[in-house]
Amino acid sequence: MKPTTHPFRSQRLIASGALLLASLFSWQAQADDAVLYGPAAPKGSTFVRLYNASNQEVSANVGTAKLDDVGPLASTEFSFLPGGSYSAQVGSQSVSLQLGAGRYYTLVNLPNGQPRLVEEKPYRNKQKALLRVQNLSDTPLSLKTADGKTAVVENVAPQSYGDREINPVKVNLALFAGTQKVSDLKPVALDRGEVVCLFVTGSAGKLAPVWVKRPLAAN
Repeated sequence: MKPTTHPFRSQRLIASGALLLASLFSWQAQADDAVLYGPAAPKGSTFVRLYNASNQEVSANVGTAKLDDVGPLASTEFSFLPGGSYSAQVGSQSVSLQLGAGRYYTLVNLPNGQPRLVEEKPYRNKQKALLRVQNLSDTPLSLKTADGKTAVVENVAPQSYGDREINPVKVNLALFAGTQKVSDLKPVALDRGEVVCLFVTGSAGKLAPVWVKRPLAAN
């Protein structure tokens, strides 16, 4: 004779199994999210990355943030840490930083001189892209279309920045000092909600413009 199973007990077993499977799938989804996006930043965090404008690899430490093995003309992703005062080590140089909560910064390793901290104002518009020019040179500069006919970000003073919202497209641009073309730039693709920065270092006659893009998932 086959043993009988009470119908209510069967329903409870099925329900328990379904709940266990749902929990496993939920845990797996959370694990996948952690792999894709990393841990969420606590409230009051500040965000900092390193852009290496030199021609040699460099590493930096800012508090608990380790920005290691950054190649020439390359940058890290943003790392988060509590807002406050820090002594940063960039290669062999030390620099004091004041990092505000909820703000974004790029620490620029310059070829000559002390590292420079640049604030990056966050961008929240998910319908357009933002082009930003961080002019760390000694020359007023403009970002224009490659033919020079249309100004995109105009008259950015030395040691300052300028930006402009544009539709997400792939564009060919050039850097100008007044009416003189300084350099044609590599084509850059812009996605919705993305910030793309042109960092310009050096001095008149020897300017170094480099596009620095964040991964889209970090915006």
